[in-house]
Amino acid sequence: MEMKDLALPSLNRFASDYLQGELETEDYFHYDLSNPDIYRNRYQELMNRTFSRGELSDYIQEYMSRFSSSEAVNDNIEGLRRDDSVVVVGGQQAGLLSGPLYTIHKVISIIKLAQEQRKALGKPVIPVFWIAGEDHDLAEVNHVYVMKNGKPDKKSYPSYQPFKTMITDVEIDEIKMDQWFEEIIETYGETGFTNKLRKDMKETIKLSKTFVDFFARLIHEWFHEYGLLLVDAGDPALRRLETGFFESLIEKNEKIAQEVAQQQAFMQAKGYSKMIEMGEEPANLFYYDTNKKDRCLLKRSEGMFTGRNGEVSLSEQELLQMAKDHPEQLSNNVVTRPLMQEMLFPVLAFISGPGEIAYWAELKRAFELFAMKMPPIIPRLNITFIERGIQTDLEETELTLKTVLTEGTANAVRCYLDSVKDETVDQLFRDMKSQLEENHQKLSMHAVSLDKGLEPMLNKNIDFIQKQLAFMYGKIEERTKERHSFVLKKYERIANSLYPMESPQERIWNVFYYLNQYGPDFVKEIMKLDYHFNNEHKLIYL
Repeated sequence: MEMKDLALPSLNRFASDYLQGELETEDYFHYDLSNPDIYRNRYQELMNRTFSRGELSDYIQEYMSRFSSSEAVNDNIEGLRRDDSVVVVGGQQAGLLSGPLYTIHKVISIIKLAQEQRKALGKPVIPVFWIAGEDHDLAEVNHVYVMKNGKPDKKSYPSYQPFKTMITDVEIDEIKMDQWFEEIIETYGETGFTNKLRKDMKETIKLSKTFVDFFARLIHEWFHEYGLLLVDAGDPALRRLETGFFESLIEKNEKIAQEVAQQQAFMQAKGYSKMIEMGEEPANLFYYDTNKKDRCLLKRSEGMFTGRNGEVSLSEQELLQMAKDHPEQLSNNVVTRPLMQEMLFPVLAFISGPGEIAYWAELKRAFELFAMKMPPIIPRLNITFIERGIQTDLEETELTLKTVLTEGTANAVRCYLDSVKDETVDQLFRDMKSQLEENHQKLSMHAVSLDKGLEPMLNKNIDFIQKQLAFMYGKIEERTKERHSFVLKKYERIANSLYPMESPQERIWNVFYYLNQYGPDFVKEIMKLDYHFNNEHKLIYL
């Protein structure tokens, strides 16, 4: 296994400008990535604040007690109790089988940056993964992609939720999940590792009650030896630690929305698109009906906090009382979640994806409203796995990785087909098509001059002829592709592996394909590599 760096442009314009140092940083963030003292400055700022470290550590200890014991995890829980400790945090939705590869990349980023800064600062720097269990978008997490008939195909777990239930509360059926996983693993093909995967997953599924539980067990299994701590944002036990913070978010609710809107307007004036859609009179909080398991976004209306479809109506005082007595009935949205995270944890750095960079920039003034600085926003590691057979295909087609990872293979395939097509056939076809259309037009003009009623029929006739010509040319192209299918398959394999569905590999494929191909220690092996946060793409050759 070998890793190389490759400079690639970011797919997000704001993120690209951020990484290339083309922003006036102080307009969007509180810390400049180019400052060599960024982490020391942030550490000193955190040491001037107070956090409920004991209660937070107790919660994490209790939450993680359901998983297998880990000395490294226990050490980090104790380390979090120390007044001089800080954390590197990042989060993601609880996707089935861990979701797309970028979830794994984000966890690696959290752990690696924490290790790096623990050495640099000489202080406890603890990796924390924030599971977005309070999210209710089941369609985002209920599937993985597999190969079917030579193309990526979405394979969804059969689960129906009539309400907007938090993923924390979405239960899984052991029999259905076993069957779903078996269908997934069959698409990967049988290897020497397949039976162990089946056995291990059967046990994990048996122990898991919900989507979040299933997700957390996998992440813990792969990363516990590095001391990764897990937090479920939808856990009622965590809500009890957030009571006072919810009160602050309610009391300053209108001002939060105003500050975010002002920052958005400023960024739009600079030419950047708005990332967060708040709607009219946004409260930026959800009410969660714990009986129905239904989550609804609140808005402010005539001095009340109401559901957007009238599901609930609460005064500010009632909402404050709810925060005290039943905080499990409240949850955050994209605006208030980062604020809550910052209130809970001493965050040395936040690991973000490209889209997150842009929406965090819209929150700068909201952080200042609470006399807090936004943590350094550090782009997660972007990684592409390159299998040996794919590397061979790249060499034989003379395609560069930069080309594939930025635009795919479609242009290369068109160029290849142009290079192998029969020019004589092509020219004869064009001549025939031109002559037929020209003669048809002459005939039509003369016929219409004799009888105008023939015009509709003649128009239909030329349409029919053109369709038949297109059909004939298509058949010629098909035969050309059949004759050169051996080479075209190489392009297809490259695209499916590295840029499937015209998207980066990390957005489509799941880590279980690689576990099946390379063994249960695959994650451990990629963790051994020496990563650097230099904003360059990581190519890992398998």
